[in-house]
Amino acid sequence: MQTIQSISQFVSKYFAFFVIIIAVIAFSAPEGFTWIAPHITILLGIIMFGMGLTMKLSDFSAVAKKPIPVFFGVIAQFVIMPLVAFGIAKLLGLPPELAAGLVLVGACPGGTASNVMVYLAKGDLPVSVAMTSVSTLLAPLLTPAILLLLAGQWLPVDAGAMFFSIIEVIIVPIALGIIVRKLLPNIVEKGTEALPVISIVAILGIVAAVVGVNQENLASAALLLFTAVILHNVFGLLLGYVAAKAVGLDETKRRAISIEVGMQNSGLGATLASVHFSPLAALPSAIFSVWHNISGPILVSLWSRKKVDNEDDNKKAS
Repeated sequence: MQTIQSISQFVSKYFAFFVIIIAVIAFSAPEGFTWIAPHITILLGIIMFGMGLTMKLSDFSAVAKKPIPVFFGVIAQFVIMPLVAFGIAKLLGLPPELAAGLVLVGACPGGTASNVMVYLAKGDLPVSVAMTSVSTLLAPLLTPAILLLLAGQWLPVDAGAMFFSIIEVIIVPIALGIIVRKLLPNIVEKGTEALPVISIVAILGIVAAVVGVNQENLASAALLLFTAVILHNVFGLLLGYVAAKAVGLDETKRRAISIEVGMQNSGLGATLASVHFSPLAALPSAIFSVWHNISGPILVSLWSRKKVDNEDDNKKAS
């Protein structure tokens, strides 16, 4: 068990490097990874099942205890990221499939890695966990609707089919994970140390598959695409923080909302794009998966060294 824990900590700590390495390898030798592409849906299901195993019904109590920051954060999540993606796609004149793919990753719920980043950045962890959970549960309705509204001009969007896809690859595996945890708590507790490794391997598989399938497209549009993804992520982090500050939330909640807004479930984006659009449309999600695992730790390193000053809480206390 100690060995598994050590491996899990090592892999989690250097996740960003592993993502970069696998992306480079897949780009250099795509034929070794294209076979994974048909199995992307299964890989995402594994990730979401693992997420369900770590969730408890009590996680949602934060919504009742702190409803305003959670619901404000979720609204910011589904407003800021899709609109920023839409604006960047228009500004940079992205090809239709890349434009739709960027909006798609912007319309996805928060990523599971965001909770770890919020914890390390001394943010409000209960708000972060609740935001991830609520945004994930709302994704079957909001993600297809947003995509239809903003990306329908570039590619045909079957919102109904996408709704059922999200139920299949997100809600069902999470529900199964919660049920298994409830029925077999001792076994699940013993196996939780291995979950980060399993999830990370699955994410690496998704990234490798998308990069491998799109090797030629990536070679011709790498600079434009990386620029779009970096701008998307940076503006999400910045505007999430600014929006939270504008409504008077304290520093820990600003950090939580900033990271939750800026870090997306890019695995879901890649899966939906591959199933409903094309491999090319999945490329923004794959690049986002690489980049936000670089920008997140950078932001954590800056905030973890800075003292948290909850001015609003101090005022209330006085």
